[in-house]
Amino acid sequence: MTLTQKESSLIKELKGQEKLCIDKYNKHAACAKDPQLKTLFTQLAQKEQEHLNTLTQIENGTIPQMPACGEKNKNNCQNGNCFTATYSIAGNLDKENDCFLCTDLLSTEKGASRLYDTCIFEFRDSAIRDVLNHIQKEEQEHGKKIYDYMAVNAMYAA
Repeated sequence: MTLTQKESSLIKELKGQEKLCIDKYNKHAACAKDPQLKTLFTQLAQKEQEHLNTLTQIENGTIPQMPACGEKNKNNCQNGNCFTATYSIAGNLDKENDCFLCTDLLSTEKGASRLYDTCIFEFRDSAIRDVLNHIQKEEQEHGKKIYDYMAVNAMYAA
């Protein structure tokens, strides 16, 4: 499989986004105060590394197989209740810190999802579009996990 010049350029842009996500998740995991949040960020950094590896495979001419639609990550929580509240409604510096980290990464995930949405339509090979769509769905799931953490900890303004 050979990518067009435009497709190659888009893969490079997606790889740059994934590298940014990996860096942010790792740095934010080091700065997070709540152990649950550190764990979440570390897990999501690993998933972003998988995305980067997948994009590298595409760039090198291989279309990787994605899990079937019904397969779910074994670490998924029932009904989105993955987290226990660490912070009360009353603010404190640790909560402010962790809220900032979550808000930053939620914004990053929204940007990544938008980029994938645009790029999916630019590839002629349907198998590549399917892979990119799979990654985009995972990016949305990352955002949902961050949202769930923020909601349990009264960080997300409705």
